[in-house]
Amino acid sequence: MCGIHATISASDDSLIPPALYERLRRRGPDHAGSVTQRLDFGHGPLFLSLTSTVLSLRGDAIAKQPLVDAANGSALCWNGEAWRIRGQPVQGNDAQAVLSQLSAADRGHVDGVLDVLRAIEGPFAFIYLDYPARRLYYGRDRLGRRSLLIKPGDPFSLSSVAGSPAAGWVEVEADGCYFLQLDARTDVSAELVPARCAWAQDPALVSSLGVFNAATPTTNVKLTRKSHSVAQLRHKLEASLQPRVLHVPVPPQASPCDARIAILFSGGLDCTVLARLTSDILPIDQVIDLISVAFENPRIAARHPSASQADLCELCPDRVTGRQSFEELLQVCPQRTWRLVCVNVPFSLVSSHRSEVIDLMSPHNTEMDLSIAYALYFAARGQGFCQESPGSEGRPYSTTARVLLSGLGADELFGGYVRHATAFSRQGYAGLVEELKLDMGRVGKRNLGRDDRVMAHWEREVRFPYLDEGLARWAIESPVWEKCDFENQGPDERVEPGKRVLRLLAEELGMGTVAGEKKRAIQFGARTAKMESGKVKGTTLISW
Repeated sequence: MCGIHATISASDDSLIPPALYERLRRRGPDHAGSVTQRLDFGHGPLFLSLTSTVLSLRGDAIAKQPLVDAANGSALCWNGEAWRIRGQPVQGNDAQAVLSQLSAADRGHVDGVLDVLRAIEGPFAFIYLDYPARRLYYGRDRLGRRSLLIKPGDPFSLSSVAGSPAAGWVEVEADGCYFLQLDARTDVSAELVPARCAWAQDPALVSSLGVFNAATPTTNVKLTRKSHSVAQLRHKLEASLQPRVLHVPVPPQASPCDARIAILFSGGLDCTVLARLTSDILPIDQVIDLISVAFENPRIAARHPSASQADLCELCPDRVTGRQSFEELLQVCPQRTWRLVCVNVPFSLVSSHRSEVIDLMSPHNTEMDLSIAYALYFAARGQGFCQESPGSEGRPYSTTARVLLSGLGADELFGGYVRHATAFSRQGYAGLVEELKLDMGRVGKRNLGRDDRVMAHWEREVRFPYLDEGLARWAIESPVWEKCDFENQGPDERVEPGKRVLRLLAEELGMGTVAGEKKRAIQFGARTAKMESGKVKGTTLISW
């Protein structure tokens, strides 16, 4: 995880505002570096400043960014994880591997750089100065798993996160790679206009990954534990998790027995399956933290006037299911040390951090965005008390993990939302397919940039195993009845139809209780929704 920033200006006095620089440093505490170049391409000079802050999670040493190709002056600001390039696992530091590939690309044509970027599997946002070609490239990966904002004008600015105030920034779309031809100005006052090259030319591809399987069954096909898709999902998830959880370095000021990996843990199906499979992959001596966040909601407190803050947090639905799933994990993985990290958030603390969260999630600006952002922000903060067994006395605790795992993406891929069931009841498989396509096509725009900004603020990197390219492509191209089973949802079925393939996998992994957990939105499970007024709508714009 890194913070990246760039400005292009006709003057050489474009400095990063202090509040913005501090937020970039929060994303990358291990190193901060800048490169400034005067570019004389005719019609007056341009001044380009590149800045990177680094959270080092790959390789044996910190790769000090921006990375500069000494042979030709090109420079790279890289915020991401390149798990594979051209199908081959990346060994060592991935930023250096990406720059090496870009330096070897055919600079005479944009396609040379694009071919490298299209071949990367993993989440990323980047800014790349191709000095010989006089181009500045920037963009987000095809799913939009890392944040990148843009602010046109003079200076023309790019940044992982906005400053304070956050007005004027918009998200870079995750629909392709953008570039500026730096020598294209006709006069000194002309604006540079970005061009876009799509990640894929075929409009039928969902998230530039695959064509959604729109087939409909000719007979009633029931999804069971013996269905091939259950075994395939386990294989795909394990392949996704391995690079995301193995070889994570010991965090600074931590001991080898401290946690390196933490799960954003509601106790629900998606995150608990991730925890269970992660336990199969990690060495048995590594601790896994399960972060359970719960809020003191004033509206709920009014109904329980004698309840303490801790009691109100224990009443949160996600805390209840979190404790249940914690116990089930202890039963099926008894050799693993699990720590249930209970993050209890009083309303006074929410109020004191409100402006910070609003700035971080910007340009998202609705009440629903804020309620989700609160939950993720304080979960990533990771401060509370922990227990290693049910009923044990909790102790004050701050997670040492710098890598967080999120279950986001499972609902979009496997039909976990109520609207998926509604679409099937109205229009059958055709309606369900269209709803799933819609959700996958907008996950970057609706969720991922915002989530990256609010969680990375705490010097941690969030990883999304369900959104691995290989897994997501397989799910997109699989028949819908191999993922969910709304045609067979009667009382005799063991688990509900939404995300049934994942529920059946949970049963295979020995977690029958988790397999039956119902979908619950994070803002309702942690009780961040409607904290101040029961009448406000999720689409209401935030008022300061």
